[in-house]
Amino acid sequence: MSEIPAKATESEDPSDGAMNQAAEAAAPGDAMWQSSPPGSIYDYIKVASFSIGPGGLVDQWSLRAEQLFGIPAARAVGVDPIEAFVDPDLRERGQRKMAEILDGREWTGVVPFRMPDAADGARGEEGLAEVYVMPTRTAEGDKAAVCIVVDVRTLRSIETDLAASQAIFGQSPFGFLLIDTDLRVRRANERFASTFGGTPDDHRGKGVHDYLPRGEAERVSATLRRVLETGQSITDMHITGHVPGSEERRHWSVNLYRVHGGSGRPIGIAWLGTDITSRRAAAREAAAARRNLALLNEAGARIGNSLDLETTARELLDVVVPGFCDLATVDLYQGLLTGDETPPGLADGSAEMRRVAFASAVSGAPFAGSGEPVEVGAVHHFPFNSPCADALRTARPQAVPPEEGGLVQSTLAVPMVAHDTVVGLAQFARTKGSEPFGDRDRDLAVELAARAAVCIDNARLYRREHERALILQRSLLPPGDPEASGLDIACRYLPGNAATEVGGDWFDVIELPGHRTALVVGDVMGRGLRAAVAMGELRTAVRTLALLDLEPAEVLSALDEIARGLGTPGGVQQATRTARQPRAADLSEVYLATCVYAVYDSVTRRCTFANAGHLPPVLVEPGESALMLDVPPGMPLGVGGEPFEEVEVELPEGALLALYTDGLVESRDHPLDEGLQAFVGALTDPSRPLEDVCDHVLNTLDTHHGEDDIALLMARVQGLPADSVGDWTLPREPRSVGRAREYARGQLLSWDLEPLVDTTELLVSELVTNALRYGEGEIRLRLLLDRTLVCEVWDSGLVQPRRRRARDTDEGGRGLQLVGLLSAAWGSRRTPRGKTVWFELPLPGGEHGLTDPAEALLSLF
Repeated sequence: MSEIPAKATESEDPSDGAMNQAAEAAAPGDAMWQSSPPGSIYDYIKVASFSIGPGGLVDQWSLRAEQLFGIPAARAVGVDPIEAFVDPDLRERGQRKMAEILDGREWTGVVPFRMPDAADGARGEEGLAEVYVMPTRTAEGDKAAVCIVVDVRTLRSIETDLAASQAIFGQSPFGFLLIDTDLRVRRANERFASTFGGTPDDHRGKGVHDYLPRGEAERVSATLRRVLETGQSITDMHITGHVPGSEERRHWSVNLYRVHGGSGRPIGIAWLGTDITSRRAAAREAAAARRNLALLNEAGARIGNSLDLETTARELLDVVVPGFCDLATVDLYQGLLTGDETPPGLADGSAEMRRVAFASAVSGAPFAGSGEPVEVGAVHHFPFNSPCADALRTARPQAVPPEEGGLVQSTLAVPMVAHDTVVGLAQFARTKGSEPFGDRDRDLAVELAARAAVCIDNARLYRREHERALILQRSLLPPGDPEASGLDIACRYLPGNAATEVGGDWFDVIELPGHRTALVVGDVMGRGLRAAVAMGELRTAVRTLALLDLEPAEVLSALDEIARGLGTPGGVQQATRTARQPRAADLSEVYLATCVYAVYDSVTRRCTFANAGHLPPVLVEPGESALMLDVPPGMPLGVGGEPFEEVEVELPEGALLALYTDGLVESRDHPLDEGLQAFVGALTDPSRPLEDVCDHVLNTLDTHHGEDDIALLMARVQGLPADSVGDWTLPREPRSVGRAREYARGQLLSWDLEPLVDTTELLVSELVTNALRYGEGEIRLRLLLDRTLVCEVWDSGLVQPRRRRARDTDEGGRGLQLVGLLSAAWGSRRTPRGKTVWFELPLPGGEHGLTDPAEALLSLF
């Protein structure tokens, strides 16, 4: 008896016919389980058949029986199935059942069976089979039976898998779809139905176009076809759409894989989807937070690197465009830019503003937000009722309505607040196509504007302090072009740039008695207002000490004491006491300075130098190369403990003397030695006008670095002519008084200074008389003519004359009072061999008129 074939059914799939033909062409020994349409239960259940003859023995054994029981037909045919497959304990009962079957009764039941023992004696495998026995008759009319056998283990496995599949499909927290080969929903679970409405059965037969927008549905359909054709799985495919009854944009993550039947043939696609809308929103929030944090970090690194207001505003726009917005502007109060502390109109937001910066990622033309466009650098003001004025008035950000038909769709006007003070307004705009500003963007804009405002306010305060320090420093320098007897003077002072603080460089030209001149150049170490104030104190001290007519080394020694007392509240004496204490107890500030002090005598053309740690003076003699004078560099002022040395140099007529500070010859790019050599090399033509020489030096050297202040003082020697000097020696006798008057009268008449004769004779007689009465040694009389007339009386006495007020009854004591009344200035100074008493008279025709001697005499009584 051959295997009973399954009833053939027609299929719409043309591939079924090919498979049936392939089955018929298969070799007899090859089992062909697939003989029905895809998805048949027989793809999963292995059914076998055999027949039993009238004698109760197997007379036919199918190929499927061979595969199911593992016994070939040659061994099975002719075997009693009860004896061969049934356990010995059940064989008696099995024989009774077989007899009943051969008597013509049908029977269905579950029969335990055991495979025959193997040839090597191994016990056969046990199993459980469901058997359906149908009585038949042979061609001769004898009773027989056909048996249909199904392996119960396979049925139990299918039952378990079906239950598990049902549990997974039905209880899954994800949307689960089974899509057939026509891309239609074959089955949906409850989770999917709860999202898109209805019951799971309501979704049968629907396609992706029923759930997604057209464009998205086309993309998903193409992906489904690719999965069905290639078998390649898709993981975490993001899909965007809407659910019924809601306009909210939803996002899903979908996994796709191809599903196969028991025969291995594709039967559809499994769709496993989960809603990631909240996760996407959280991811966007996290990305926005990271972007904002990165923007703030960038702002902290890039904003405030300069102390320039406009540069700081541009740094803000460099950070926000295009990372935060598409267009941006910065407007600052005009009053703050010009130095006013409280600009007018601050309370109502309508004060004058200056646009200092603009940046655009989409357009080159500035936007206004409202009204006409404003160019960078233009001064303007916002209307009182405008959002920008409201933002300035309330110090809170305001949204600016977009113009109809304009490029901008969203604008924020954010006040720039620093230390509770509004310094300006920043406007951030996004064009159409960009996402409008939200609350998070508003907070970020306020933070960015506040950071920039603090930097701008710091720059403004620095600019104010820098300008004040510069004004103070300039006020302490000599006004205009200094003049000196026997010298042609030219000077230059270049402050550092706005990025550096004011330094302590200074120079001075001080006129001394006897047509002598003190030339001073110094540099206080440090920068800022502190250095400028210290410079002013030292310069004042230098002028005071110079009027005492001290020697250069003595002047520097006194300055050293003063410098040590600058940082001590108690002054010089406190500094001296502090110096005796241990160093750890000294908590005062240290003020150090370098200085070179020179005194030039126009009569002798000799110049005496003293140096306190300063750069050496440079001298250019006519026809010679420039050289640096060998002046011993003492310790800087403020160090103390070391004396200063003097060097006296005779300067030839027409020689050029240059004093300078280190800013002229030293910078980061040029070491000091190179700068000194370049400076000496620049003084090649000293015969040019002195102003031209100064300009040539500054243009030749690198003086535009702005790292330090530069002070340059140049003097050309023009000694006093011999015919402008009258010099006589007088014996120590009473007749010398009259002789002195005669010498003075004759010299003045030779100089055509007859209006000064009477006054000069009177004053000369007073000074010579004092020298005879109170002085020592021989007397020397000298008249000097330059811009003024100077008379000097020398003697060897060390006692300095002291002016006192005579009483009405005193017969004497009025000589020095008379000198003070009739002269423009008078005084005395020590000399190496005694003292010199001098007075000075203005020349006729000058700004200062002559005093009538008669009136001066009457004023004494």
